[in-house]
Amino acid sequence: MIKKTCFSIVLSVFFLCASMSAQSVRHHMTEPALSPDNSEIAFVSGGDIWTVDAEGGTAQLLVSHPANETRPAYSPDGKFLAFQSNRTGAGDVYLLDLASNNLKRLTYNDGSDRFDGWSYDGEWLYFNSSSLDLWGMRDIFRVHRSGGTPQQVSSDRYLNEYFAAPSPDGSSLAFSARGISNSQWWRNGRSHIDETEIWLKTGEAYRKIADRGAKQHWPMWKRNGASLYFVSDRSGTQNIHEISLTANEKPVTRFRSGRVLWPRISYDGSSIVFERDFGIWKLNTSNKRAARVPITLRGSSAQPSIKNENVSSRISEFQVSPDGKKIVVVARGEVFAGLASGGGDGFQVTKTAAPESFAAWSSDSKKVVYSSERNGRHELFEYEFSTKTETRLTSGNEDYNAVYSGDGKFISFIRNARSIMLFDTEKRTFRKLADLFTDLPPITGKRNYAWSPDNKWVAYLTLSPENRSFTNVSIANVETGEIKPASFIANSFSGTISWSPDGEYILFDTTQRTETPSLARIGLKLRTPKFNEDKFRDLFPEENPKEKQKPEPGPSPTASPPPPKTGNGQESKDKKKGKESKPVEIDFEDIRKRLRFLPTGVSINEHVISPDGKTLLVTASAEGSFNLYTITVEELARNRSAKQITSSPTFKFDAQFTPDSKSVMFIERGRIRKVNLQRRSQSGVSLNLNTKVDFEKEKMEVFGQGWRYMRDHFYDPGFHGKDWNEIYQTYKPLIAGSRNITETRRLMNMMVGELNASHLGVSGSSGFSSTPIGRLGLRYDGPEYERTGNLRITEVIALSPAAVSKKISTGDYLVSIDGTAVSRSVNIDGLLEGKVGKRVEFGISKTADGANPEIIAMKPISTGAEKYLLYRQWVEAKRAYINKISGGRLGYVHLPNMGGATLAQLYIDLDAENQRKEGVVIDIRNNNGGFINPYVIDILSRKGYLTMQERGLWKYPARGALGQRSLERPTVLVTNQHSLSDAEDLAEGYRELKLGKIVGEKTSGWIIFTWSPTLFEGTRFRLPRSKITDNRGQNMELNPREVDVEVTNPVGESFTGKDSQLDVAAAELIKQL
Repeated sequence: MIKKTCFSIVLSVFFLCASMSAQSVRHHMTEPALSPDNSEIAFVSGGDIWTVDAEGGTAQLLVSHPANETRPAYSPDGKFLAFQSNRTGAGDVYLLDLASNNLKRLTYNDGSDRFDGWSYDGEWLYFNSSSLDLWGMRDIFRVHRSGGTPQQVSSDRYLNEYFAAPSPDGSSLAFSARGISNSQWWRNGRSHIDETEIWLKTGEAYRKIADRGAKQHWPMWKRNGASLYFVSDRSGTQNIHEISLTANEKPVTRFRSGRVLWPRISYDGSSIVFERDFGIWKLNTSNKRAARVPITLRGSSAQPSIKNENVSSRISEFQVSPDGKKIVVVARGEVFAGLASGGGDGFQVTKTAAPESFAAWSSDSKKVVYSSERNGRHELFEYEFSTKTETRLTSGNEDYNAVYSGDGKFISFIRNARSIMLFDTEKRTFRKLADLFTDLPPITGKRNYAWSPDNKWVAYLTLSPENRSFTNVSIANVETGEIKPASFIANSFSGTISWSPDGEYILFDTTQRTETPSLARIGLKLRTPKFNEDKFRDLFPEENPKEKQKPEPGPSPTASPPPPKTGNGQESKDKKKGKESKPVEIDFEDIRKRLRFLPTGVSINEHVISPDGKTLLVTASAEGSFNLYTITVEELARNRSAKQITSSPTFKFDAQFTPDSKSVMFIERGRIRKVNLQRRSQSGVSLNLNTKVDFEKEKMEVFGQGWRYMRDHFYDPGFHGKDWNEIYQTYKPLIAGSRNITETRRLMNMMVGELNASHLGVSGSSGFSSTPIGRLGLRYDGPEYERTGNLRITEVIALSPAAVSKKISTGDYLVSIDGTAVSRSVNIDGLLEGKVGKRVEFGISKTADGANPEIIAMKPISTGAEKYLLYRQWVEAKRAYINKISGGRLGYVHLPNMGGATLAQLYIDLDAENQRKEGVVIDIRNNNGGFINPYVIDILSRKGYLTMQERGLWKYPARGALGQRSLERPTVLVTNQHSLSDAEDLAEGYRELKLGKIVGEKTSGWIIFTWSPTLFEGTRFRLPRSKITDNRGQNMELNPREVDVEVTNPVGESFTGKDSQLDVAAAELIKQL
């Protein structure tokens, strides 16, 4: 009996452990599709395509590749499976022959082609793509199953169209339009910008089926073609709805929680399969019952779990040791050390799946200190090379940015972004030195505080609750703990601070956004200036007879002889080494008056002073390039202009001097470079860094780091009413079950999407790159191509290669590319793959039969360049439109975003012609945000108060004449659903300051100021950190800005040449004149 009981207990424990193990790993299954006979479901898990019996069971791998496969769908005859894959970059459509296993690529784009589905006759594959529309807006295309050039099916310019569904009889096309929830489908909830409409296109006519007020995705035709199924969250929870073509909508499922994603309907309309609760569900459309399909996976991913990786080109930070012989680096989250001169394999200090950062040498060059996140926080560890031992120094807090004092007595570090701490290296005790306000990783920089040369003071950059958002310098006395401010500048941005080696001054960079960053110098005490004349006088020192030294007496007979001098000068070196820095003197009285700006002449990003105190090294930007400059800081130097020492355009950072001040080192493209200042020669510091990457462990660290960053930085500490810890527990087993980094990021997107907030997103390189497609600036007649195989040109974009050739017109035919004839089976995107900037010969004919073609050599441009030309053509067309409908009285400008380049373009577009108008239409439709709203508001709100007139000339406004941007004309503002983020700030300011009427649609409700750091292995992770409220105290997130006059442009209106929103805006502005 006892034995039996013990056996039962052991058996119970075994099954309990097995159950716990199974629960700790959960595989995400998504994007299902039924076979035509409804016997089989194809679906995606781990970026691979699997198949399983329609009633469930053990799934088998069908398509496995290191890349990511998505959106599988069987052809109506069951002979093919189409899907989307990023094996060629961002995403293309592929066709798998299920009998022969032959795989064919159907689309060629350097952007993402997102597969939607098949036509019911099995001839056409529909997809949506942003390749030919403005910026991120998507059009609907289709391509024949046999290949050829895809053609646009619905392409209303500057309007988002996606999730195409051709009707069973092929006469109509249903699709979703507007909003961005096609890309942010993972958001659980919505703002105004996520709301969509469902439209029907029949021939050239458009008809709206479902209005906004909800996310409405994935339309699916009922087999009789009389109604549509789709997913809607109108009730607050995603459910499948049905709507007749007469707009009678009703829910089909009635889930109260969870999500319904990626549905597909069977070809006979009897079932809909979809993702819910991270698994596959099936709905019977007759009885409206839905249930989970039980599936287990059997098969191995093509992605190796453990691999050796060379990370020599993935260095994120480094530091040269004080003795100048060694170097410590952080690469892909691991700490390595090696020779400062380079060469050989780097010594791997840490071997954890968790990331390490902020590595720094001890003053004796024998140890390094760094932060590690292996325990879920940034904790300090110290590694001693002589014993090869690692010691944990801190726990339980966020401790980072550790630096040894020059004498080695302390390790200083930042704790929880709110204090500077000191660790006594002899007593092994901690104490707080100062309070400060800075940022937690990954936002904070490395050089936001500095030790004085005598190790008695610490200067640091800090925000202050009393000083708005301004960042200034404070100085802490290490012995007494006394804190005093040292600067009082009303600037918000500062990044690096340094103390001069002679202890005489402190430097820090400071700026306001859009202004050129400057270097501020704080003189720490009053001092008399040096004079060039003293250099000559010092050559003739005066002798005072009274102070002449007496000759030293000779050694006494009993005195010990002086020690012999060593030939290698070691004694003098040791004395110099042991020499202490002179005490730093600080006179805090009137220290405010001793701040001045250094005239560097460059836009500074980082700076550091050489150990000998003679040279300043700055990283600065000019015309989009980041380079290094040196500036002499010797007081009597004649030439203090910045000297450029690098010339490559790529970003450079973490620049520092070698201890002898003769060279500088920096990171560029993930590798360390070195410049000899005397010879101005540049070389690489070769470090061979290898590590073993275990994906099963690393993905959990990527997940944990992202989750912690959001926990510590999300602007709302209440997380929009969600339990962030509970969300962690929900997604942890799913991350554990993910099979590649793309799936990990997809799940992390769903995780952050639970917050129902804007400015979220997890992305990164898949490891598969696309080849750029050459663009000519041409658009074609799709229906004619599908009928005849002839590409008739319908549009030539202004200033494009085709337009510049002056030999191509609308109505012409493109008949060949580099000798290859254009036909119904040839994809011209494939012919132009890799042709950007290269000479390509194009055959152009005036007739459809291709007779007498003229061969024209052109140099194709990139997709991005073509989009910009298309955008400027659109702007000029709108400007001409406003001029026409207003009878020449009104001007027009458009802002596509709120970035610095757009502000510069606004200055250009508000030209003399616009300034002559009686009023100007300010169009911020489809504006993707940024930061320049106050600068635009300044231009629009400034009013004239003086008039100037030179003798013999006319009167003109003084503000413009004196160099200030000032429109001083009545305006009207035009917004729409896609006016987001800082565009909404502009709309709010425009209304609050009563600058004019706002016309169009209410804005996105999508505004939080955001940072976009990179996780340790390369994943980009957006962090919305700063709340924006209007003057009434309302949080602008989830609360779109209203309009005075509501007008919506219906889908398809752009084809008519009409713009209803601009029509009303012009009429409203004319009323004010």
